Amino acid sequence: MTDIAVVDYGMGNLRSVAKALEHVAPDAGVVVTDDPAVIRAARRLVFPGQGAMPDCMREMDARGLRQPLMEAAQSKPFLGLCIGLQMLFDWSEEGAVKGLGILRGRVVRFPAERMVGNRGEKLKVPHMGWNQVQQALPHPMWAGIADLSRFYFVHSYYVQPEDQGIVAGRSRYPSAFTCAVARNNIFAVQFHPEKSQSAGLRLLSNFVQWDGLATSSCPDTALGTASA
Repeated sequence: MTDIAVVDYGMGNLRSVAKALEHVAPDAGVVVTDDPAVIRAARRLVFPGQGAMPDCMREMDARGLRQPLMEAAQSKPFLGLCIGLQMLFDWSEEGAVKGLGILRGRVVRFPAERMVGNRGEKLKVPHMGWNQVQQALPHPMWAGIADLSRFYFVHSYYVQPEDQGIVAGRSRYPSAFTCAVARNNIFAVQFHPEKSQSAGLRLLSNFVQWDGLATSSCPDTALGTASA
């Protein structure tokens, strides 16, 4: 049986994700796949993605992956990365496209009128580079990662969950936005752990060991000023 399936729908930096998982879990069986049967059989699922959300949704459906993804989101440790986070929600402003609707909420673009930094400088969209992440709730996926650690981001859109109780992490650009969510066996992040050096590798290592239960303890400190 495959230990970890990295879902391949043609829209992600899949090899980098797989190599990072192989690095933190050299004895685990990691496979990049678009085979629904393999996805269903895997013990854990990683759902990455990059590009435009309408393209991602179209390619996912073209490969017949919607149903096995919906099943996995109910039954096994599930890690969403970047657009793999956004696709879990109801709807996105990017192309006015429906998501999977696993989590309630919307995906919205950084508002141009608010893209001004602390020194009055205009901030670029996409938000690209290193930024601090506040751990908004205790979770096993944050184990061994210091609060306000920096992770690597590349995105123009971010999620707005209806239920603030699922928000697991926040960052700032320039205002606070949700960059991680957690519900039951699902943990999903806007940043790229495979590009985030030691903090990102620790997050992936935590995922390999996580049993899908959201019980642990983590620091809860106020979100400080962060920059991309």
